[in-house]
Amino acid sequence: MNQLPDFSGFKLPRFGISKRSVADTLQRYSPRGLLLYFLPVALIPATVIALAKGDVTAVIVNASGFAGYMLAAWCVRRGLKAEALYDRRRIARPPRWPLKLTAALIAATATGMIVWLGAGRPPLVASLFAGGALLGMYLSYGFDPRRPKQIVGAHGYSGDEILQTLEESGRIIRNIEQANDRIRNPELNRRIERICTVADDILAEIEADPRDIRRARKFLTVYLDGARQVTEGYARTHEHTQSGELEQNFRNVLISIESVFREQKQKLLEDDVFDLDVQIEVLNTQLKREGIL
Repeated sequence: MNQLPDFSGFKLPRFGISKRSVADTLQRYSPRGLLLYFLPVALIPATVIALAKGDVTAVIVNASGFAGYMLAAWCVRRGLKAEALYDRRRIARPPRWPLKLTAALIAATATGMIVWLGAGRPPLVASLFAGGALLGMYLSYGFDPRRPKQIVGAHGYSGDEILQTLEESGRIIRNIEQANDRIRNPELNRRIERICTVADDILAEIEADPRDIRRARKFLTVYLDGARQVTEGYARTHEHTQSGELEQNFRNVLISIESVFREQKQKLLEDDVFDLDVQIEVLNTQLKREGIL
């Protein structure tokens, strides 16, 4: 009798994808900026021909121009991703580096250099071409946003403190997702994905009404970080050993975390006061009792 293949170690793709994950995926594979990778292709045969002729200057100019355009394309792509993240958030700092402006300056410099040193045109003509390249980059991709999306402080917290709390919480959620990728259990994967989705919704509620920070700060700093610790701890243990008891303990903790996350979200929507002291103590006790941490 033929033995069926063992697929126990096979990890099925997960389809419980949040709106944020879809947006990230679309942005990652967006075609914007890709054209810049193809524009300098003509410089490759030009460099080869110059090399065959022994024209060292032309080789250096063409190769440098090619490298410059490729670097500009990379900067534009990174700048567009940073801008998309900035646009999606109600509260955000501008991108740290002006990557789109940098890309435009690099492309303009490469164009001027090729026209002047490569094609032998006068510097004035090369400057006009460089200016045209700079204008073209601006019209195609714009420049980087430089204004922070400011918010007014609330309940004794400054705008910077609220923004910092949201940024730190966002990084914790991403860490939970990364740990989830190492867990080979579709049911647990879906539970963790739901927790991350609710956590993202809570951050969105705080962005919409920063006054919620007073009631949600303890949740973000204690409960959310507890979810990260328990998920990362299980992911590390899960990679080296398979234990039904450990899996069930982890499942029980996830059920408790998801329940409290949803309750916190509902309280924020109802604009009701919600004290998490008792729930936090219950979670900490449960984590220690289950041996997850």
